[in-house]
Parts: sequence; C-alpha cells; structure tokens
Amino acid sequence: MKPVMKTMLAGLMALSPTMTLGLPGRNSNVVHFKMVVTDAAKSCLPKASAQVTISPGGPTDTMTVSASGLPPKMDFDFFVIQVPHQPFGMSWYQGDILTDSRGNGHANFVGRFSIETFVVAPGVAVAPTEFPTSPFPDASQNPMTSPIQMYHLGLWFDSSNDAQKAGCPSAVTPFNGEHNAGIQVLNTSNFPDLSGPLLNVE
Repeated sequence: MKPVMKTMLAGLMALSPTMTLGLPGRNSNVVHFKMVVTDAAKSCLPKASAQVTISPGGPTDTMTVSASGLPPKMDFDFFVIQVPHQPFGMSWYQGDILTDSRGNGHANFVGRFSIETFVVAPGVAVAPTEFPTSPFPDASQNPMTSPIQMYHLGLWFDSSNDAQKAGCPSAVTPFNGEHNAGIQVLNTSNFPDLSGPLLNVE
C-alpha cells in the first residue's frame, strides 16, 4: 500500500474508530439489530430472539436472520411489515425460516431492506383469488394507496397446530402462503412504530 494511502486510512480511523471501510463503489453501512419475543409468545417461548444483519449492496440488499430459542424442527414465516404489532398494516411475505433440532434457524434474504422499502397501489386492479377457502380468503381487488414505508420485521408460526404443540396460543392468522398461519413469535417492537430498523439502512 502506498504511503499516502496508509496516511489517509490512518486519519479516517482516528476520526472514527468504529467505521467499517468497504470496497470502492460499495455501501459499507452494515446494520445490526435484534428481534424480540412478542407479548403473545413470552409465556411459551421466553428465550426466543433473533439477530439481524443487513448489508446494503447497491441494486439489492442482503438480510441475514439468525433466530434462537424457538421450537425445534418447525417452519416459520418471515415478513416485512408496517408496524411490529397488531394491526400490522401492510405486510410483505419475505420467506421461511426452518429451525434445527436445537431450535435455531438461519436464513438469507435478498431484496430491498432500507429507508426506501415501501408498497404502493396507484389504482384499484383485479387480483387472483388462489386461496378462496382459507380462513382469510384472498381479496379480488386491491385498495388504492399512496406509498407506505415499511420498516419493521415479524416472524410467525407456519401453522396454529405448531404453535399449540409449542404451548403457545392456537389463534389462526393470515401470515403464511395459504393464509392459515399461527401467532407472531418475534418482531421489532424494540423500535418505535414509525422508526423501524430498516429506516436506519441507506
């Protein structure tokens, strides 16, 4: 490394000892935060939690979720949501997290997880109704809405039966692919409703 470059790096580190230096042309503002157990699951899964890391990468971002304290060998559904608790607001089904024999789960998601994450419906349009017999049938059209920013995260049991097996409430919710999920287990209610953790990713 050239002496001039060494001097510049030393100066930067002196100004900000915790600064992460990334490769040229890439965003190095990696964000770490925690998801916490929901009120509904505190009595049955008191040790449940998750660590989340978001790495901005230009066209897309990478979100890594590492959960622990969950029931073993179960499927959970992961969502980006408007507010962390009921009524949840707009919600986007991001993917699944499967736990191992120790109740640990890990997943990597690629998408847009930042201050720019939003949903918008400029007008009303017809929508497919693929699950008309589920407890929460599909709507046949969308409501019109201006852009709505979505900065929170949530994790749900994939089924109410799984929740009941874990000693949790057996309520049915729409938070899986067929709209017959169990209760929410983890969320980001450790952040204010209007300032979810994705707001901190640029």
